[in-house]
Amino acid sequence: MPKKRSNLQNKSELLAVRSLLGAIGALPLETSMRFGKRVGVFLAKRFPQLQKTARRNLEIALPELSAAEKEKIVHGTFESLGRHLGFVSHFRKFEREDVRNLVELVGKEENFDPAYARGKGVLFFTGHFGSWEVFNLLPPAFGFGMNILVRRIDNPLIEKYVEQFRTRFGSITLDKTKSARKMFRALENGELLGILADLNVQEKEGVFVDFFGVPASTTTSIAKLALKTGAAVVPAFAVWEEAKKKYVVYLEPEIAYESGNTSDENVRELTEKITNVVEKYVRKYPEQWFWIHKRWNTRPAGEENLYR
Repeated sequence: MPKKRSNLQNKSELLAVRSLLGAIGALPLETSMRFGKRVGVFLAKRFPQLQKTARRNLEIALPELSAAEKEKIVHGTFESLGRHLGFVSHFRKFEREDVRNLVELVGKEENFDPAYARGKGVLFFTGHFGSWEVFNLLPPAFGFGMNILVRRIDNPLIEKYVEQFRTRFGSITLDKTKSARKMFRALENGELLGILADLNVQEKEGVFVDFFGVPASTTTSIAKLALKTGAAVVPAFAVWEEAKKKYVVYLEPEIAYESGNTSDENVRELTEKITNVVEKYVRKYPEQWFWIHKRWNTRPAGEENLYR
């Protein structure tokens, strides 16, 4: 059960968040993103435990890399998070046309359009890459409604503040702890639903599938929703492309699966396919993934904790 928070604590944290985003967002966008990278590096030094987790994750996932290569990824991770912060700080200023101009979309015609045209809904899955929050604005900027599954922030004042950013173009956020019926209804109505697929979950909420060759407890919500509704499962990843100096959203071909068969094996198989796509992107853009999260924290029965 979460520890009860005082009103003073909630207000103090909100002030800190508003001040940080306000200060960064007062700068031109390009400057905000450059400054945000510096903020990310500063936070890395301020919270060494996060660096420790990132290094441990790299030992688990990519043991073949040299120490220097791992440190480059750790440093890049915090720069990426800071750049993302700089981008998000401008969300309140963006108009739909801004989003269409600032974010390049790859794969819409060949992958998204036919999946959407079937009318059974599109279940986007993504990970903590580049600027994942852009998915709150991107579909509405192109004329589509969007439902996003979220974990509510413990501080209700910050949650309300962030909600304004996420929903400014009309997206709907769904609380992951109490929105099962709403998710099914959205897909049955042919709508779009976005879910993050790359975080550790408790064993009762997921299934163990290999991630970098190591069993990782992974959410089964995407697979179960798809198998019951027949929705298209489309990978979508927003990554920073340095050569283009912009975020590029890659919409990949939908993942094939046997609709209607909700057996445990089918759930596990589809979850594994989803995780394989996430791994592909982590390998391609290692400096833009969320290495500070304890991805392998939940272990199969009898296995020891990997983060001691």
